[in-house]
Amino acid sequence: MQIIDVDRFITDGFAKVEAIVPQEVGDAARALLWRQIGLSPDDPSGWTKPVVWASDLTGQGPFGQFTRSPKLREALDAVAGRGGWLPRGSTGNIPVRFPRVPPADDLGWHIDHNTPRPDGTWGVSGRPATMLLLVLFSEVGPDDAPTRVRAGSQRDVAGALDAEVRDLMALGQLFDDAGRDCPVALATGLPGDAYLVHPFTVHAAQEHHGTQPRFMAQMPVMLKKPLAPGDDTPLGRATGW
Repeated sequence: MQIIDVDRFITDGFAKVEAIVPQEVGDAARALLWRQIGLSPDDPSGWTKPVVWASDLTGQGPFGQFTRSPKLREALDAVAGRGGWLPRGSTGNIPVRFPRVPPADDLGWHIDHNTPRPDGTWGVSGRPATMLLLVLFSEVGPDDAPTRVRAGSQRDVAGALDAEVRDLMALGQLFDDAGRDCPVALATGLPGDAYLVHPFTVHAAQEHHGTQPRFMAQMPVMLKKPLAPGDDTPLGRATGW
């Protein structure tokens, strides 16, 4: 059985991988994250901020089951080529979005930093060294602040960037325009689901209109070598180069 729809990834610049771990593993990770942020799923009076940041920096317990998932490994191999990516030791930063409060000022269209500079800072370029992985630790429906994705926008961005490493914040207009006419998809699913997102695919957060907080990791997966013209993996073919 196919783990990931590779054709859809090439066309849309992202694809879902269902149940990279069982749902109960996602539930266990979420319980640890509640404890980490010092809030309770049973006491909405403490939900006063639109976003609270949590993290997994060790890959212990249920978080390690995510990063070592055989399904995830197979999906990444299918998209980036076998051995074309580097395993992660942890799930990294995890924004928790809360309902019933004014939204955060972070809802603009963008791509993530994808290119390291020699001084250790990061920018964006047409030779990205990472791709994006979204991992769900809670059930995310259409009203639960799912990440918005402009399906197919990766080709517009690929055509607009070159080898120069540029400041992400200076490219707001490019990202506003890229894929403007593309259909918008929503990264919905259950705890344990994941999305592989092309480094050029334009995406955005959105306001939470639901009732339960949304827990989702958004982590870069390092590529073994930067993506460049001539790459014949699905990751390369998705650019339209």
